Amino acid sequence: MVQLTLPKGSQPKKGKTWPKPQGAKNLREFRIYRYNPEEGGNPRWDSYWVDMDKAGTMVLDVLLYIKNNIDPTLAFRRSCREGVCGSCAMNIAGRNTIACTIGFDELPKGAITISPLPHQPVVRDLIPDLTNFYAQHAYVQPYLQTVTPAPEKEWKQSEADREELNGLYECILCASCSTSCPSYWWNGDKYLGPAALLQAYRWLIDSRDEATGERLDA
Repeated sequence: MVQLTLPKGSQPKKGKTWPKPQGAKNLREFRIYRYNPEEGGNPRWDSYWVDMDKAGTMVLDVLLYIKNNIDPTLAFRRSCREGVCGSCAMNIAGRNTIACTIGFDELPKGAITISPLPHQPVVRDLIPDLTNFYAQHAYVQPYLQTVTPAPEKEWKQSEADREELNGLYECILCASCSTSCPSYWWNGDKYLGPAALLQAYRWLIDSRDEATGERLDA
């Protein structure tokens, strides 16, 4: 029988439980993955009790509230707060998603776990190292390639051909899909993953692109 073991020092341990805010009536517990490679040792789960009446409406609001009011050492990425940039992608309650688009009403009951995107090296706390993910995106050459001389104004496309791209160009490269894929977990150095393959297909099917053969041979 095959036996799988985690690398030494990789299994999270129970960390600090921060005190409950006094006088708060609408409390919620958030268990957050903490890891600082400069400190060494195992990752840990720190527990934070948050007054939900003061923490906004989205999970990203909770993280900002914790960082600003409870624990300034908590590290995570964020930028647009509009579900556009993909910076705040993380695993929330067992699901890869974007923290700025998940409201409190979408969370399950009980304590909520928040961890970095799975099976990626961790820079610190909720920040994954996506170097390989972005390199794979660059590998598929996600841009228009032509041999025909460029037109004076623009490359034209019929409405029907344009509709073929619907559902393909909207990807914001948050890496949630790729880091949810078991094949990508085990073979991320060989398998491009869903996000990169989506981008590859997006340009293969674009009627304006003239590098179909080169793309398929790559």
